[in-house]
Amino acid sequence: MMASWEKLASWLRQQELEAVLVAGRTNVRYFSGFAGSAGVLAVSGDVRKIFVDFRYVEQAEQTASEFEVVRCQGNPLDAAAEFLQRQAWRSIGFEEEILTVAEFSRLQSTVPSDRWRPVRLEPLRAVKTAAEIESIAMAAVIANTALIKLLPMIRPGATEIELASALEYEMRKLGSEKPSFETILASGPRSALPHGSATGKKLDAGDFVVIDFGATFAGYRSDMTRTVCVGTASARQQEVYGTVLKAQLAGLASVRPGVLCRDVDKAARAVIEAAGYGEHFGHGLGHGVGLDIHESPRLSPMSGESRLEPGMMVTVEPGIYLPGWGGVRIEDLVVVTETGCRILSPMTKDLL
Repeated sequence: MMASWEKLASWLRQQELEAVLVAGRTNVRYFSGFAGSAGVLAVSGDVRKIFVDFRYVEQAEQTASEFEVVRCQGNPLDAAAEFLQRQAWRSIGFEEEILTVAEFSRLQSTVPSDRWRPVRLEPLRAVKTAAEIESIAMAAVIANTALIKLLPMIRPGATEIELASALEYEMRKLGSEKPSFETILASGPRSALPHGSATGKKLDAGDFVVIDFGATFAGYRSDMTRTVCVGTASARQQEVYGTVLKAQLAGLASVRPGVLCRDVDKAARAVIEAAGYGEHFGHGLGHGVGLDIHESPRLSPMSGESRLEPGMMVTVEPGIYLPGWGGVRIEDLVVVTETGCRILSPMTKDLL
């Protein structure tokens, strides 16, 4: 199996670049194995250097074994720039979506601007290896198990914060390094907020509760959403929930290699639009998941010509959000297979 840094070196040849400066923390980890908070890579066809300060020398030596560790006194980015300035490379990639204006200005003060070329490295992480898929699947199992343990606590009088905290604690006990993002747990009318953070609001009988969360295992994240009802669901709640579930199943049925990402979104969105709720589904259908919670590819009307490939990891998460009333979202994390997809979040999608 090709190492991540070899993938980067091959990509350099394809892009006709002589070297690349990697500064984004997630990409540094992906290509080198180093997960510290301050480190920069300089990579060419035959050069692999990681620049770190005193705090991270030993960690880099242990985790970035394929790289030469360079200890620097000041900012690793400045040290990497000084190294690049001494090289004869005329085309050097930099992460245009990672560096700040101030940081790139410093780079240009050291290395002439005509030697820099803007690049995006995140798409190189879109197709997962078997080891990555295994780690994400483990994170998904942890999250799924934790939610099952939480269900008996979802009752009138419990607060959103209490439930979110209990869920995160259960994931920790099961082996999660941390939540994969800030847990979204919103009830009643607040469930119409797609990214509603947990508050001190108490659950009432008849509330919808949207729970969007994930675990982290070996650095890799999971993502799932379930919507439950406190007590007996009304006829309208059942109708809205059923519409979202039908849309989610249509999206899942569309996930397979070669399909345009925007067409997967279209399949789910058409169900919601046909039911008259099109204006209440305002986000894309899904996104990639890996070391970051939002990665390539995106399942969206704005996905252009990007297509799914085996090994890609995506969420399928349609929703309907009705201000003042409440909302429903149902989300599964799936890996694209040779013939379709495999769902990694096995919990039932029946209305609980």
